Amino acid sequence: MNREHGAHRALVVDDDEFMLKILARTLESLGYQAIATCTSGAEALSRLKRETEPPHILLCDLSMPEMDGVEFLRKLAEIGYGGAIVLISGLDKRILSTAETLARGHRLHILGHLEKPVTPNQLKTMLARWQPRDEPRAPASAESCTVDEIRAGLVQGQFVPWFQPKVEIVTGWVAGAEVLARWPHPARGMIAPDCFIPAAEQHGLIGQLTETILTQSLRQAQAWREQGIDIKVAINVSMDELVQLDFPEQVLELAQAAGVKPFNIILEVTESRLSNNALIPLDILTRLRLKGIGLSIDDFGTGYSTLTQLKNFPFDELKVDQSFVRGAVQDPAARAILESAVNLGKKLSMRVVAEGIETKEQWDLVAALGCDIAQGYFIAKPMPGPDLPAWIKAWKAP
Repeated sequence: MNREHGAHRALVVDDDEFMLKILARTLESLGYQAIATCTSGAEALSRLKRETEPPHILLCDLSMPEMDGVEFLRKLAEIGYGGAIVLISGLDKRILSTAETLARGHRLHILGHLEKPVTPNQLKTMLARWQPRDEPRAPASAESCTVDEIRAGLVQGQFVPWFQPKVEIVTGWVAGAEVLARWPHPARGMIAPDCFIPAAEQHGLIGQLTETILTQSLRQAQAWREQGIDIKVAINVSMDELVQLDFPEQVLELAQAAGVKPFNIILEVTESRLSNNALIPLDILTRLRLKGIGLSIDDFGTGYSTLTQLKNFPFDELKVDQSFVRGAVQDPAARAILESAVNLGKKLSMRVVAEGIETKEQWDLVAALGCDIAQGYFIAKPMPGPDLPAWIKAWKAP
């Protein structure tokens, strides 16, 4: 019995009472002591709304009458459930995988899915992935932010870059860091990027936000260089930036002001937002490459015209979407897509980045498939720039 789980609360939701008993006993055998069960999604939601301390782990059947598992997941997101979720069902693997993708789209902390019948070893392996989140999630309604708040935050310099390391898989060398915008609001605490970035794009503030984050990131890169850390910084750019023909000059001016060489900058463009017939973005991206700036196609595999975009746009790095990386260990379909993406990138002479790596199993798999660079919580969580040198000093590759 693993007594370290004794203080962790679990909730099992399944309309089959026999299965409820089996799963509860399996959790008990793994050391869980505070275990609750519900026979419907509605009952579980009512319980979660009443409890001041929600369960750390939630096991959910997908195929339930009245409120099915997919609707239940949507409701969990609406109430801001922040615990870990394991999906369990006897349905087709593709349905399970799709439901998992939906859960991540709702920003739920999904550990993965298991097919019935579930064995104790399967559940033990799945729950071993669980780690408490640093902060509880707020309900989606509480995360809304207004354009006036964003504008004021920009004026007051509230937006800052954090950095998530990217490491070479073969050598373990820290090759770079992805820049992630953060908004530590003085009154509301940390506001999620998926709140303020879409709002900034919608109201014409994304250019100012990008310039703010890019300026600070390049200054930080130069500060690292003065400490002997010469790595690339990868910065996400919005499609709204790629309609301004002078954008390459703007990036170069900021780089020169910070003392950073163009080849130490990578601009990441989300694949699903590219257009095959967009001459202006093609013009801008090509000129950026001519000036020595790297280009990465982000979230590869999530768009609808991927191969055409790889042919037309001058990317030199391919980032496989994390949904394929996380699912590849257990899901043959996700593994096939991951392997195909790696092979395609290699044939096009592109660096291949596997993002979203959370476990040693995933690290070993992407290494075996030939990915060049890894990124994810298994390596490091995003951190403020001044913290990176100490992390690099302590980093040891698996």
